[in-house]
Amino acid sequence: MATTGMQLVGLIMSILGWVAGAVVILVPLWRVTAFIGNNLVTAQIIWEGLWMNCIVQSTGQIQCKVYDSMLALPSDMQAARGLTVLSVMLCAVALALGVLGVKCTKCVGVNSLKARIARISGVLFAVAGFLFLVPVCWTAHSIIRDFYDPHVAAPHKRELGPGLYIGWGAAALLLVGGSLLYAGSSPPGMPGSPTFSSGESSPRRAPASQVKGYV
Repeated sequence: MATTGMQLVGLIMSILGWVAGAVVILVPLWRVTAFIGNNLVTAQIIWEGLWMNCIVQSTGQIQCKVYDSMLALPSDMQAARGLTVLSVMLCAVALALGVLGVKCTKCVGVNSLKARIARISGVLFAVAGFLFLVPVCWTAHSIIRDFYDPHVAAPHKRELGPGLYIGWGAAALLLVGGSLLYAGSSPPGMPGSPTFSSGESSPRRAPASQVKGYV
């Protein structure tokens, strides 16, 4: 049977992961300047995101610019754009289904249908978390690979930005929240633990009609 508490916890965690994922997409903090070698003291810091990059001056002034061409971006960044946007869109659909399917709402009257809708919502949230996890891990791998590559010049090396860590947290919330929502939405009528009853509790048969004999 559906567990309301588990459903609500899973839905709340999924919503938090969705909001965190949307923030990660917008902020240009996926890649930051690496302070190595002669770059220990620098007049500016570079932030790079999916849609723009920013230059932070030593005076505190920030200048941001949207990328001129999408096709000129690296393949990993193009894939990250598509996967993250798809993940956020799936979360929106999953949220609508989750509100309809949780046990505490009255939008759908049939319990079996509500349970199926909630389970579909949990699956969509988990899929969205996986889609968000892939570009975050891919970007982190490329940053680490270039950082230790001796052929990459020091000014072009980057470090893991705060956006990647928030992205890992968002993906974890979506995966765990979707799993809880799915697990807490078992449709009614599923076979549970077997119940045993003693023979005495079974209804007794009505006594057979007695035929009286007369002499």
